[in-house]
Amino acid sequence: MTKTKTITTDDILVMLCNSVRKVLTAATKTPISYSAMVQRITRTCLRPDIGCFVLFDGGFSGLVIMNFSASSAMELYRAYMISMGMPESELASRHTSEEVGNMLGELMNQIVGDFTGNVGHELQVCINQNQPKMLTINKEVMVSIDTNLDRPQARRVTFNTVSRNVFYMELAMDKTDFIKLHDFEREETDPDRIVEEQARQALAMNAESKSTPEAQSTTVSADQAFLDALGL
Repeated sequence: MTKTKTITTDDILVMLCNSVRKVLTAATKTPISYSAMVQRITRTCLRPDIGCFVLFDGGFSGLVIMNFSASSAMELYRAYMISMGMPESELASRHTSEEVGNMLGELMNQIVGDFTGNVGHELQVCINQNQPKMLTINKEVMVSIDTNLDRPQARRVTFNTVSRNVFYMELAMDKTDFIKLHDFEREETDPDRIVEEQARQALAMNAESKSTPEAQSTTVSADQAFLDALGL
């Protein structure tokens, strides 16, 4: 009998953490890391200086919150805008600027979009997200999901920027176990993965063709013909 595989709430949390790291690393061109130790919390909050939250529902419901300090928000903002070609003289100087909030909201949308795509790819479950909401705040604001959760779970993960500025991600969702009954073919829908796979295949085919005697002979003949045309 085939042994079944179970995906737990914490496995889903790891998928979300990897989406945060992947999107922010790609956007800022700087390494983003997260702690291997995760906090079990009883409530989710927006915290100073900038808080952002997104609700998702479908196969399962949940809430994602990201809390940035002023220093971490500004570091991510500056790195992202500079990587996009924005001159430093035109960058916002305060974390309360509208541009900073808009940028973090855009990245939050990309993070949850990548996460929902991975959930569909790995778990064959469809979830939908709403638009991220950004708030610049100076005190904690408690946020909860407007639905009944049978066994609510909440986790808090610490992230670090390359300059060691800290920000946090909080996830609240039902305690969920996905049990894999049998193997299945995953339908690839992530355009980044598709492009990467096609590029790898093209490189492999190119390397293989260059290594064959026929290809090497053709290359030598072409080079000799070029030299003959130059009279060398």
